Amino acid sequence: MAGATFEITTADFSADVLESDLPVLVDFTADWCPPCKMIAPYVEQIASTYAGQLRVGKLDVDLHPQIMQQYGVMGLPTLILFQHGEPVERIIGFVPRNRIEARVLPYLAQPTT
Repeated sequence: MAGATFEITTADFSADVLESDLPVLVDFTADWCPPCKMIAPYVEQIASTYAGQLRVGKLDVDLHPQIMQQYGVMGLPTLILFQHGEPVERIIGFVPRNRIEARVLPYLAQPTT
């Protein structure tokens, strides 16, 4: 089963994140990072729960270090919420799902019916 998140690369960062009509939560992660693996299920759950209101992407910092540097990411995991091309929230380290949601909910797009 495919996850609800999508992979972000340097080549598509602008189109997928900065130009998105929906808010985008970017998970800066790495395969070697244990806290990243711990937070991953929460990130997937948030992506599934708020599909259509929020896009959630994962950016492997080992493959795309220039994006990490551009946004001043110093530790992992780091989640940055982008809205209208601008970073509006930053969550650093492993935190519970409810704390991530509390920071993201005010920015969600209204569901379409």
